[in-house]
Amino acid sequence: MPKKDPVKIVRCHEHIEILTVNGELLFFRQREGPFYPTLRLLHKYPFILPHQQVDKGAIKFVLSGANIMCPGLTSPGAKLYPAAVDTIVAIMAEGKQHALCVGVMKMSAEDIEKVNKGIGIENIHYLNDGLWHMKTYK
Repeated sequence: MPKKDPVKIVRCHEHIEILTVNGELLFFRQREGPFYPTLRLLHKYPFILPHQQVDKGAIKFVLSGANIMCPGLTSPGAKLYPAAVDTIVAIMAEGKQHALCVGVMKMSAEDIEKVNKGIGIENIHYLNDGLWHMKTYK
């Protein structure tokens, strides 16, 4: 962030706050929780979050806002990298270049492989959701 550009916090409905610099939406949070990067920021700087990869079959569900289930992370085509519970991760998809969503690990990578049932990653921001469609804020 440039030193002289104004940093603003935009307050939205449902206790959501968005941190903007020069009108560009960079980070968001809900109810005094941690700040998460927006997908637009993640697409510019993909290295800021660790990645997990889902298989092709999970793409349509992730893009509709569904949480990522364990089988979608352990099947062929998926790649599960070591990560602890509550780690913020970028969800990539098999054969795609950019992240589909930002998520929070609900189980560790080891537990996802062992249990292979239930929600592995909570989907908190995905392509084409309301935050994605927000324009720059001036």
